[in-house]
Amino acid sequence: MSNLALYGFGVKSFVLSMIETALRVSEGTIGLEAIEKIIGLGKELLDKPIELLEGVTDVLNALHGKYKLVIATKGDLLDQERKLEKSKLGSYFHHIEIMSDKKESDYQKLLNHLDAKPESFLMIGNSIKSDVLPVLNIGGFAIHVPYHTTWAHEHVDHEIRHERFVRTKNIMEILSILE
Repeated sequence: MSNLALYGFGVKSFVLSMIETALRVSEGTIGLEAIEKIIGLGKELLDKPIELLEGVTDVLNALHGKYKLVIATKGDLLDQERKLEKSKLGSYFHHIEIMSDKKESDYQKLLNHLDAKPESFLMIGNSIKSDVLPVLNIGGFAIHVPYHTTWAHEHVDHEIRHERFVRTKNIMEILSILE
């Protein structure tokens, strides 16, 4: 967590933090083989195939052409670009925004770039902390699509009750909300 401000989000940042931790817990005695193993694990993570959530393509097919679709994601630029390429979903989107973080100011910059007003912006995402709260706070709308695993850093302990917020059980429910 202490490295987020310096390294940002993503696998490469995680690997650097793992190496730092290995050096710290071994008091600097960790061997090169172990460091190489950590780097190898990071490369494996970066090379993993993309597994789309069930229904993602159906939802994108239904919404494409009716709305200006935008990907707003955070993390390492090369890693996120690689994921988008592997997913083969890029053609659905009007704009792709890879942010270093997803705070109110980041969303406001995105809206300024798109020449869009918050009240015409809907964020659909799996993180209450990064996808929902900042967008609601700037006047936008948000739909939360829970995912079975969520990084502890993204957890929010309080229940969200807001007139511009909806929580779904799965991504397919978005169609009944928007159509």
